Amino acid sequence: MELITRIKSEQIVAMKAKDKLRLGTIRLMISAIRQQEIDGQKTLTDDEVLAVIVKMVKQRRDSVSQYQSAGRDDLADVELAEISVLEEFMPQPLSDDEVDVMVKDAIAASGASSMQDMGKIMAILKPQVQGRADMGKISQLVKSNLA
Repeated sequence: MELITRIKSEQIVAMKAKDKLRLGTIRLMISAIRQQEIDGQKTLTDDEVLAVIVKMVKQRRDSVSQYQSAGRDDLADVELAEISVLEEFMPQPLSDDEVDVMVKDAIAASGASSMQDMGKIMAILKPQVQGRADMGKISQLVKSNLA
């Protein structure tokens, strides 16, 4: 099933269940996806929809840290609840061991030997881990393996 179709069917389920938080989060997700479609003047693929969801999760994680540092735990809790709804539409996250193996395989496959080859390695890894691991952590792991 296409990801956008699944999101829309979950919207209907949330409406019927009168789950306001879930419904609101799903509506925000659909709105962000539609905005991307309008901006790009094309229908998004599942990978592009996933990228929108990943971006939304990242924004909410940033908001949580800002709310917690400002002492607004009530707002941080709302953001955390939205993150849990968004993560339902993302693929299963990779474990640290799986990521480590993938990084080492990518380094071997690209024949990388220095930091100058980091772009090649990241180009190999990005499609494999999209939405399943934090690219910042992967970048640090690649740097430590190349050093």
